Amino acid sequence: MRETPYQGSAQSFDVVVEPNVFIPMRDGVRLAADVYRPALNGRPASGRFPVLVERTPYDKSNLELVSTGKFFARHGYVVVIQDVRGRGLSEGEWYPFAREAPDGYDTLDWVVRQEWSNGRVGTIGLSYTASDQHALAILNPPGLAAMFVSEGMSNYHKCAMRQGGAMELRFVVYAFRMATTSPEAMRNRALRELLLDAYQKIHYWLKPTLFRPGTTPLRHLPTYEQWVFDVLTHGEYDDYWKQYGYNVEEYYDRHADVPIYFLSGWYDTYARASTENFVEFGRRKRSPMKLIMGPWVHGVATLRQSWSGDVEFGPDAILDDYDGFRLRWFDYWLKGLDTGVMAEPPVRIFVMGTGDGHKTPEGRLFHGGYWRFEGEWPLARTEWTPYYLRAGGKLSPQPPDEEPPDSFLFNPLDPVPTIGGSISAAGDVIPPGGFDQRGRRELFYCKDTAPLATRPDVLVFQTDPLPHDVEVTGPIVVRLWASSSAVDTDFTAKLIDVYPPSEDYPDGYALNLTDSIIRARYRNGFERPGLMEPGRVYEFAITFYPTSNVFKKGHRIRLDISSSNWPRFDVNPNTGDPLGPMGRWQAAVNTVYHDRNRPSHVVLPIIPQE
Repeated sequence: MRETPYQGSAQSFDVVVEPNVFIPMRDGVRLAADVYRPALNGRPASGRFPVLVERTPYDKSNLELVSTGKFFARHGYVVVIQDVRGRGLSEGEWYPFAREAPDGYDTLDWVVRQEWSNGRVGTIGLSYTASDQHALAILNPPGLAAMFVSEGMSNYHKCAMRQGGAMELRFVVYAFRMATTSPEAMRNRALRELLLDAYQKIHYWLKPTLFRPGTTPLRHLPTYEQWVFDVLTHGEYDDYWKQYGYNVEEYYDRHADVPIYFLSGWYDTYARASTENFVEFGRRKRSPMKLIMGPWVHGVATLRQSWSGDVEFGPDAILDDYDGFRLRWFDYWLKGLDTGVMAEPPVRIFVMGTGDGHKTPEGRLFHGGYWRFEGEWPLARTEWTPYYLRAGGKLSPQPPDEEPPDSFLFNPLDPVPTIGGSISAAGDVIPPGGFDQRGRRELFYCKDTAPLATRPDVLVFQTDPLPHDVEVTGPIVVRLWASSSAVDTDFTAKLIDVYPPSEDYPDGYALNLTDSIIRARYRNGFERPGLMEPGRVYEFAITFYPTSNVFKKGHRIRLDISSSNWPRFDVNPNTGDPLGPMGRWQAAVNTVYHDRNRPSHVVLPIIPQE
C-alpha cells in the first residue's frame, strides 16, 4: 500500500520530552508516563493541543514508542505514553488487563486537566494497548474523541485467549516472556537469569501435563502464574471473561460513541475481533467506523513486511507509513483538517492469492494479492455457498446422499503439530502466518517433515482442480456432524489453498488460510458445558477467523478435519475431567458424518466474479 505519504498538519515543531511523570490513580497507585510536547526553540510551545494516549506493558521507552511520541509531537500533538500498572516504572502489581479500565479512565481524566491539553483526546495502540483503549472507553472517560485500534480484542474468551473452548497456549509463552522484563526481574539479576533460562526452555512448559501453580518458574511472580492458570482453567464463559479489560462485546452499548479506525490482518490473532467490532460498533453507534485488513501477522513491525510466515504478497502489501496513516485519522477528528480520510469507502481489504506461485529469491511462495475498497463488511454481494464433505475425501457444492462416515484415532500424546496460522505473542516458538502444511525440522513439536495430510488422524476433503478462479472473502463457519468414543474431545478444521505441482514446488504447496477448533463439551454454548454420550452423533459449529483469498484456476479448495492443533491449542485428554493440567488421558475414536441427514459442510463466502 505504497501511497504518497500524508503530510497533514505541518511538521513545524521540535519535541520536548518530560520523562517519568507519575499520574495518580484512584487507589493511590502512581503510573509512570513520558509526555512528548510540541516545542519551539527547545522549550514547550505555548497553547493547548490535542492529546494522544497510549498505555503499554511493553516499556514506554522502547524505540517504537519513542518514535511514535516524537512523530506526533512534531505534528502538533501532545503524546502521553504510559507504563501500565505493575510494568516498567509504574507502581502496583500486574495482572494482565484487570485494572486497565479504571486506570485508563483516571489517566484521561488527568490529561484533560493539564494546561497543555485542549480537552480533545485520541487513543492509539496495538494488541494489548489496543485492548486498553476499549477497556477505558467502556467507562466513557472525559475528552475521548477518537480511537485508532490496531489488532485489538472483542471478547478474549471467544477469540484470542481461548477459542472454541480451547486455550491458546501462546499465552503461556507470553507470560514467560513478559516475566523476563518484569520490574521484579529487572531489579534482581538472579531472578532475571532464572526467568530467561525458563523462557529458553518454554517448550517444556507447553507440555499438557506440567503446568501447575507453585511448580513453575513463574511462582516467583505469583500474579503472572495465577493469570496463566486462570486462563487455562476458566473454560466456561463466566464473570472472569466479562471483566472490562477482557471483553468489549458485552459492553458495546456502554462504550463511548466516538469514531474508531480498526486495523488487523488475515493472519493476525485479532482478525475476527476486529471485523466483528467494526460491524457491531457500526450498527450501534452514530459515529463513523473504518476497517483495514491486510495480509499481515500480528505486530507493528509486520505491517512493514511484504510476507507472512513463508508466503510473499508483494511490495504493495506493505503499510510503510503507519504513523502517517494514523495521522490522517486524527488530523481529521482532533484538528478538523480535511485529510480525505472520510471520502474513502469505509472498508479496505487485501485480497490474497493472485500471484503465480513461484519461489522468490528469499525462498517464499509468491501468493500475491491486491488492495480493494469495499462499502461494508461482510460484502453485500456475498454468495454464501456450502461445500459438503463427501466420500473419498471430496469437497463439493453438491450435497451428499447416503455415504459412510470417516473415522480416525485421536491420541492426545501425539497431537497434530501447528504449522502457521493466526498466532501472536509466541515469537519463534509457534511461528505465525502462511506455510506449506508439512512438518518443519526447526519446530520442537514436529517429529518429521511429512505433509500433515499423510497423518492418519487428519481427514482431508478437497475439490477437484478448479475450472476458474474462486474468491472467498468473509467470515466462515464449518457445520460438522460427529461422534466420539469419549465423553469429551476436540474437533479442528483448517481451510487450505492447494497449489498444483510446479517446477519450484514439485509436490505442490498446501497453504493454510484460516482454522479453528471446538471443544465438544461446549457444543451447546460456552456457559453450558455438557459431556457427550459415547457413540452418539452431535452437531458442532466451528467458527473460523475471516479471510480473503482467490483460489486460482487449477488450485483446489481443501478442508482438513482433526482433533488437535498443538501447541496453538491445549490438547484435550478426552476424559471429561475439569480443565487444567492433563492428568489421565485416553485415546478416542472420532467419527465425522457426511450423508443426507448429517451433511457436514463449510459455508464459504463466495464473491461473484465481475
